[in-house]
Amino acid sequence: MNNMFDLTGKVAVVTGASSGLGRDAALCYADYGADVALLARRKEKLDEVAREITAKGRKAIPIVCDVTDEHSVEKAVAEVVEHFLKIDILLNNAGVAIMGTVDQLSEADWDTSMEVNVKGMYLMSKFVLPHMRKQRYGKIVNLASINAVVADKGYELARHAYNTSKAAVRGLTMGMAATYMEENITVNSIGPGLFESEMTIDSLFKHEDFIKLYNQLTPASRHGRKGELNGTIIYLSSDASTYVTSQHIIVDGGFTSV
Repeated sequence: MNNMFDLTGKVAVVTGASSGLGRDAALCYADYGADVALLARRKEKLDEVAREITAKGRKAIPIVCDVTDEHSVEKAVAEVVEHFLKIDILLNNAGVAIMGTVDQLSEADWDTSMEVNVKGMYLMSKFVLPHMRKQRYGKIVNLASINAVVADKGYELARHAYNTSKAAVRGLTMGMAATYMEENITVNSIGPGLFESEMTIDSLFKHEDFIKLYNQLTPASRHGRKGELNGTIIYLSSDASTYVTSQHIIVDGGFTSV
């Protein structure tokens, strides 16, 4: 029987691949047979992930890239295509979560949130899509958040710029999905709940009362574990989802259902 989840022969590009959910996804792509282009700003971290992927028998190329800089993105995508000759999958994972309400955030904080979380996805998609359109095949997966649809109460945990940027990711996802599906390119987003990552360890996991309350409110009674996002990523990146586009799949242990 054909394995619809098999990514053998595919080339995946992962942004924010140096740590956290991006690193996990890059390694998972390799486990399912894909070769992987690793994009982020920290070369040493990327090199570590690349070594892990090559140890699995797959090809990997680490590329230093600032997703907020058009020239950097254009150069990175060109390097991927020069190396692998094509791009089949784009996982737009790079993101930031700056704490603060609208009356607390600096203009620079707001701009950083929008540039990394929204502009970065726009730029990566802008330069990857021509290659997908040429081959009439592509899978774009955008990492949004449950905070695109729900918010955190109070001042201490408020992330208004993050809420706004992740809601914008949904809008971008729907717009691209509606345009490119006829060329066999699907565009979907994922809304993770609370997972341990470099980003959340430095912010949300510092608040023990919040973690306790989150676990109480979540039907799963816990936050997400390492690797539990990978199944959804592989589904949306594989031929198991050829007729699925413009969707927002929430992976949160049921948090948003109660």
